[in-house]
Amino acid sequence: MTRIYVAGHRGMVGGAIVRRLKSRGGVDVITRTRAELDLTDQHAVRQFMQEERPDSVILAAAKVGGIHANNTYPAEFIYENLMIECNVIHQAFEAGITRLLQLGSSCIYPKAVAQPMSEAALLSGTLEPTNEPYAIAKIAGIKLCESYNRQHGTDYRSVMPTNLYGPGDNFHPENSHVLPALIRRFHEAKQQGAPSVTIWGSGTPRREFLHVDDMAEASLFVFDLPKAVYDANTSPMLSHINVGSGVDISILELAALVGRVIGFQGEILTDPSKPDGTPRKLMDVSRLAKMGWEASINLEDGIQSTYAWFLDSPEALRG
Repeated sequence: MTRIYVAGHRGMVGGAIVRRLKSRGGVDVITRTRAELDLTDQHAVRQFMQEERPDSVILAAAKVGGIHANNTYPAEFIYENLMIECNVIHQAFEAGITRLLQLGSSCIYPKAVAQPMSEAALLSGTLEPTNEPYAIAKIAGIKLCESYNRQHGTDYRSVMPTNLYGPGDNFHPENSHVLPALIRRFHEAKQQGAPSVTIWGSGTPRREFLHVDDMAEASLFVFDLPKAVYDANTSPMLSHINVGSGVDISILELAALVGRVIGFQGEILTDPSKPDGTPRKLMDVSRLAKMGWEASINLEDGIQSTYAWFLDSPEALRG
C-alpha cells in the first residue's frame, strides 16, 4: 500500500485531496494536525519524516488570505510559508523521499504581465505589492523543488492554482479571499434585509476561479504523471504547471452572480477607495490541457454547491 503524507489536510485544498486519495483505495493517507506537528519547527518536521518515512509527500499546507490579510500580516505570510516549504521539502529529501508535489499560487506572476499568464512569465517583472511577501515565499517553493531535482535527481513537482473556492473555504469577514467573502456578505445582507452591498475596489479587476474539487483532481493528475511525460512538458528551470479554468470574470460580475445565487435583491455598490490589486489574473492553462486535463465544474454550479455547504456548516459563520 502506498503511503502518502498530505501536509495541510485540514485546509480546503488539502481536505479535497485527502478525499480523492481515500476514494481511490490502496492508499494509506498520513496526516497531522498543526497541534500534532508544527511545520515551521524544523526539528519536529525532521523527526516526523524520519519516523514515518512516507513514500511521497503532497505539500498543501500554507498560510493564506486575501488582500486585507496580506497587507496586515506581511511578516507572518513570508516567514511561515518559507519555513513550511523549507522544512517539508528538505526533510523529505533527508528522509529519502524522492516524490513530492507542492501547491503554490497564481500570485507568483508579475503585476504587469501579458494575459493569460504563462509559466514562462515567472520572475519577468515586479510583483503585486499587496501580496509580494506571500508571492516571494511561493516562488521560493518552486525554486526549492527545481534545485533539489537538479542537484539530487528527485522528482519534486509544483502546481500553481488560480483563485480557489469550495467546501472548507475560509469565510472570515476580513481575512478571506474575495469569493467566500462575497458569499458571506451577501448571505448576511439577505438575512438583514439590507438595501445594498458594497464591494471593495472599483469592481473592474478580472479574476479566474477554480473549484477545489477540480484542483484536487488536477493535483493528483500531475502527481501521477509518468516522470517522462512531466519532464517533457517542463524544464529544470521552469518546472511548475498552471492550474485553472481558463475563464475569468470581473469582480462586479462575480458579485452579481453571487447575489443571484443567494437571492439578494438589493443594490451592489463599489468602493474605489479600497485597493483593487492586480488588474487581471488569468492563467494560461494550455500546458496542462495538452497533457490531458481540463476543469469540469462551471462557476455558477460551484458557487451554488459552496453556498449549500456554507449553510450546512455552522463553523463557516464563526470565523
